[in-house]
Amino acid sequence: MIEVLVVDDDTRVARVNAAYVEKVPGFHVAGEAHSAAEALRRLETLPHVDLVLMDHYLPDETGLTVVQEMRRRGHQADVIMVTAARDISTVQAAMRQGALQYLIKPFAFAGLRAKLEAYAELRRTLDEGGEAEQAEVDRIFGALSTPSEPDLPKGHSPTTAELVRQSLMNADGPLSAQEIADRTGVSRQTAQRYLKFLERTGRARLTLKYGDAGRPEHRYVWATRT
Repeated sequence: MIEVLVVDDDTRVARVNAAYVEKVPGFHVAGEAHSAAEALRRLETLPHVDLVLMDHYLPDETGLTVVQEMRRRGHQADVIMVTAARDISTVQAAMRQGALQYLIKPFAFAGLRAKLEAYAELRRTLDEGGEAEQAEVDRIFGALSTPSEPDLPKGHSPTTAELVRQSLMNADGPLSAQEIADRTGVSRQTAQRYLKFLERTGRARLTLKYGDAGRPEHRYVWATRT
Protein backbone atom coordinates (compact mmCIF):
# COMPACT_ATOMS: atom_id res chain seq x y z
CA MET A 1 0.00 0.00 0.00
CA ILE A 2 1.10 3.56 -0.73
CA GLU A 3 0.79 5.52 2.53
CA VAL A 4 -0.49 9.09 2.09
CA LEU A 5 -0.46 12.13 4.38
CA VAL A 6 -3.22 14.62 3.50
CA VAL A 7 -2.38 18.25 4.39
CA ASP A 8 -5.09 20.92 4.12
CA ASP A 9 -6.02 23.82 6.40
CA ASP A 10 -9.74 23.11 5.89
CA THR A 11 -10.68 20.03 7.91
CA ARG A 12 -13.71 19.35 5.73
CA VAL A 13 -11.64 19.47 2.52
CA ALA A 14 -9.00 17.26 4.13
CA ARG A 15 -11.67 14.66 4.94
CA VAL A 16 -13.01 14.76 1.39
CA ASN A 17 -9.54 14.39 -0.11
CA ALA A 18 -8.76 11.56 2.29
CA ALA A 19 -11.96 9.80 1.25
CA TYR A 20 -10.96 10.23 -2.40
CA VAL A 21 -7.54 8.70 -1.72
CA GLU A 22 -9.08 5.69 0.01
CA LYS A 23 -11.23 5.02 -3.08
CA VAL A 24 -8.15 4.49 -5.28
CA PRO A 25 -6.87 0.89 -5.11
CA GLY A 26 -3.39 0.60 -3.62
CA PHE A 27 -3.56 3.80 -1.53
CA HIS A 28 -4.11 4.26 2.20
CA VAL A 29 -4.42 7.47 4.23
CA ALA A 30 -1.81 7.38 7.00
CA GLY A 31 -3.02 10.64 8.53
CA GLU A 32 -4.22 14.21 8.09
CA ALA A 33 -2.70 17.57 9.06
CA HIS A 34 -4.17 21.06 9.00
CA SER A 35 -1.12 23.30 9.45
CA ALA A 36 2.54 23.35 8.50
CA ALA A 37 3.64 22.55 12.05
CA GLU A 38 1.21 19.66 12.32
CA ALA A 39 2.32 18.28 8.95
CA LEU A 40 5.95 18.22 10.09
CA ARG A 41 4.96 16.60 13.40
CA ARG A 42 2.99 13.93 11.58
CA LEU A 43 5.95 13.16 9.34
CA GLU A 44 8.06 12.65 12.46
CA THR A 45 5.55 10.42 14.26
CA LEU A 46 3.97 8.36 11.49
CA PRO A 47 5.90 5.14 10.81
CA HIS A 48 6.08 5.59 7.04
CA VAL A 49 4.69 8.10 4.55
CA ASP A 50 5.26 7.61 0.82
CA LEU A 51 3.29 10.56 -0.54
CA VAL A 52 2.10 13.93 0.78
CA LEU A 53 -0.89 15.72 -0.73
CA MET A 54 0.18 19.26 0.15
CA ASP A 55 -2.02 22.35 0.31
CA HIS A 56 -0.13 25.59 -0.28
CA TYR A 57 -2.22 27.99 1.80
CA LEU A 58 -1.68 26.88 5.40
CA PRO A 59 -2.34 29.07 8.47
CA ASP A 60 1.26 29.23 9.71
CA GLU A 61 3.48 28.65 6.65
CA THR A 62 3.09 27.86 2.96
CA GLY A 63 3.06 24.33 1.67
CA LEU A 64 6.28 24.96 -0.23
CA THR A 65 7.96 26.02 3.00
CA VAL A 66 6.90 22.68 4.48
CA VAL A 67 8.43 20.88 1.50
CA GLN A 68 11.71 22.74 2.02
CA GLU A 69 11.74 21.84 5.71
CA MET A 70 10.87 18.21 4.91
CA ARG A 71 13.94 17.94 2.72
CA ARG A 72 16.14 19.72 5.26
CA ARG A 73 15.09 17.16 7.86
CA GLY A 74 15.73 14.27 5.50
CA HIS A 75 12.12 13.28 4.78
CA GLN A 76 12.03 11.70 1.33
CA ALA A 77 8.25 11.39 0.87
CA ASP A 78 7.06 12.44 -2.57
CA VAL A 79 4.81 15.51 -2.86
CA ILE A 80 1.77 16.32 -4.97
CA MET A 81 0.59 19.90 -4.52
CA VAL A 82 -3.21 20.08 -4.10
CA THR A 83 -4.05 23.75 -3.85
CA ALA A 84 -6.03 26.74 -5.07
CA ALA A 85 -2.75 28.59 -5.80
CA ARG A 86 -2.61 28.98 -9.54
CA ASP A 87 -0.07 31.77 -10.08
CA ILE A 88 2.78 30.68 -12.32
CA SER A 89 5.45 31.67 -9.78
CA THR A 90 4.06 29.19 -7.23
CA VAL A 91 3.75 26.45 -9.84
CA GLN A 92 7.35 27.08 -10.93
CA ALA A 93 8.58 27.05 -7.33
CA ALA A 94 6.79 23.75 -6.74
CA MET A 95 8.54 22.23 -9.75
CA ARG A 96 11.93 23.46 -8.59
CA GLN A 97 11.39 22.03 -5.12
CA GLY A 98 10.55 18.60 -6.48
CA ALA A 99 6.75 18.38 -6.42
CA LEU A 100 5.83 15.54 -8.76
CA GLN A 101 2.36 16.83 -9.65
CA TYR A 102 0.26 19.96 -9.21
CA LEU A 103 -3.53 19.72 -8.92
CA ILE A 104 -5.54 22.96 -8.82
CA LYS A 105 -8.64 23.24 -6.64
CA PRO A 106 -11.49 22.76 -7.09
CA PHE A 107 -11.28 19.35 -8.74
CA ALA A 108 -13.42 16.26 -9.12
CA PHE A 109 -12.48 12.82 -7.87
CA ALA A 110 -11.43 11.83 -11.40
CA GLY A 111 -8.75 14.52 -11.41
CA LEU A 112 -7.11 13.29 -8.21
CA ARG A 113 -7.54 9.67 -9.22
CA ALA A 114 -5.61 10.29 -12.45
CA LYS A 115 -2.72 11.87 -10.51
CA LEU A 116 -2.61 8.99 -8.01
CA GLU A 117 -2.78 6.32 -10.71
CA ALA A 118 0.09 8.02 -12.54
CA TYR A 119 2.09 8.13 -9.31
CA ALA A 120 1.43 4.44 -8.68
CA GLU A 121 2.66 3.65 -12.19
CA LEU A 122 5.81 5.66 -11.51
CA ARG A 123 6.40 3.71 -8.30
CA ARG A 124 6.00 0.40 -10.12
CA THR A 125 8.48 1.50 -12.77
CA LEU A 126 11.06 2.63 -10.22
CA ASP A 127 10.65 -0.50 -8.10
CA GLU A 128 11.93 -2.57 -11.03
CA GLY A 129 15.40 -1.14 -10.31
CA GLY A 130 18.47 -1.85 -12.43
CA GLU A 131 20.07 0.41 -15.01
CA ALA A 132 18.03 2.44 -17.47
CA GLU A 133 18.42 3.02 -21.19
CA GLN A 134 17.01 6.20 -22.72
CA ALA A 135 13.70 4.51 -23.48
CA GLU A 136 13.37 3.47 -19.86
CA VAL A 137 14.19 6.99 -18.65
CA ASP A 138 11.53 8.36 -21.01
CA ARG A 139 9.01 5.88 -19.58
CA ILE A 140 9.84 6.94 -16.01
CA PHE A 141 9.33 10.62 -16.75
CA GLY A 142 6.32 9.89 -18.95
CA ALA A 143 4.58 8.01 -16.14
CA LEU A 144 3.64 11.35 -14.58
CA SER A 145 2.07 12.73 -17.75
CA THR A 146 -1.62 12.03 -17.27
CA PRO A 147 -4.18 12.91 -19.94
CA SER A 148 -7.10 15.09 -18.99
CA GLU A 149 -10.28 13.28 -18.05
CA PRO A 150 -12.40 13.19 -21.23
CA ASP A 151 -15.58 15.27 -21.14
CA LEU A 152 -18.77 13.28 -20.81
CA PRO A 153 -21.14 13.46 -23.78
CA LYS A 154 -24.39 15.39 -23.40
CA GLY A 155 -26.88 13.44 -21.33
CA HIS A 156 -24.26 11.44 -19.43
CA SER A 157 -24.11 11.71 -15.63
CA PRO A 158 -20.72 11.99 -13.87
CA THR A 159 -22.18 9.98 -10.97
CA THR A 160 -23.26 7.12 -13.21
CA ALA A 161 -19.96 7.21 -15.08
CA GLU A 162 -18.13 6.91 -11.76
CA LEU A 163 -20.31 3.95 -10.68
CA VAL A 164 -19.54 2.11 -13.92
CA ARG A 165 -15.84 2.95 -13.68
CA GLN A 166 -15.62 1.72 -10.10
CA SER A 167 -17.39 -1.53 -11.03
CA LEU A 168 -14.87 -2.21 -13.78
CA MET A 169 -11.86 -1.29 -11.65
CA ASN A 170 -12.96 -3.51 -8.75
CA ALA A 171 -13.89 -6.50 -10.91
CA ASP A 172 -11.74 -9.62 -11.05
CA GLY A 173 -12.24 -9.91 -14.81
CA PRO A 174 -14.30 -8.67 -17.77
CA LEU A 175 -17.95 -7.77 -17.15
CA SER A 176 -20.94 -7.61 -19.45
CA ALA A 177 -23.35 -4.68 -19.64
CA GLN A 178 -25.91 -6.74 -17.71
CA GLU A 179 -23.40 -7.49 -14.94
CA ILE A 180 -22.54 -3.79 -14.71
CA ALA A 181 -26.27 -2.99 -14.56
CA ASP A 182 -26.75 -5.47 -11.72
CA ARG A 183 -23.83 -3.97 -9.75
CA THR A 184 -24.76 -0.32 -10.23
CA GLY A 185 -28.57 -0.40 -10.31
CA VAL A 186 -28.85 1.22 -13.75
CA SER A 187 -30.55 -0.33 -16.76
CA ARG A 188 -28.66 -2.60 -19.14
CA GLN A 189 -29.05 -0.02 -21.93
CA THR A 190 -27.59 2.72 -19.72
CA ALA A 191 -24.68 0.52 -18.67
CA GLN A 192 -23.99 -0.29 -22.33
CA ARG A 193 -23.96 3.41 -23.25
CA TYR A 194 -21.41 4.27 -20.55
CA LEU A 195 -19.27 1.23 -21.33
CA LYS A 196 -19.08 2.25 -25.00
CA PHE A 197 -18.01 5.75 -23.93
CA LEU A 198 -15.25 4.35 -21.69
CA GLU A 199 -14.11 2.12 -24.55
CA ARG A 200 -14.01 5.03 -27.03
CA THR A 201 -11.91 7.12 -24.66
CA GLY A 202 -9.47 4.29 -23.97
CA ARG A 203 -10.46 3.76 -20.33
CA ALA A 204 -12.01 0.33 -20.94
CA ARG A 205 -11.23 -2.47 -23.38
CA LEU A 206 -13.80 -4.61 -25.19
CA THR A 207 -13.44 -8.39 -25.21
CA LEU A 208 -15.70 -10.99 -26.80
CA LYS A 209 -16.97 -14.13 -25.13
CA TYR A 210 -18.10 -16.82 -27.56
CA GLY A 211 -20.81 -19.29 -26.52
CA ASP A 212 -22.11 -22.43 -28.16
CA ALA A 213 -24.31 -20.51 -30.57
CA GLY A 214 -25.42 -17.03 -31.49
CA ARG A 215 -23.61 -13.69 -31.31
CA PRO A 216 -20.60 -13.32 -29.01
CA GLU A 217 -21.19 -11.52 -25.71
CA HIS A 218 -19.53 -8.12 -25.35
CA ARG A 219 -17.55 -7.89 -22.13
CA TYR A 220 -15.47 -5.00 -20.82
CA VAL A 221 -12.37 -4.74 -18.66
CA TRP A 222 -10.71 -1.64 -17.15
CA ALA A 223 -7.83 -0.77 -19.50
CA THR A 224 -5.11 -0.51 -16.82
CA ARG A 225 -5.83 -4.08 -15.73
CA THR A 226 -4.75 -5.52 -19.09
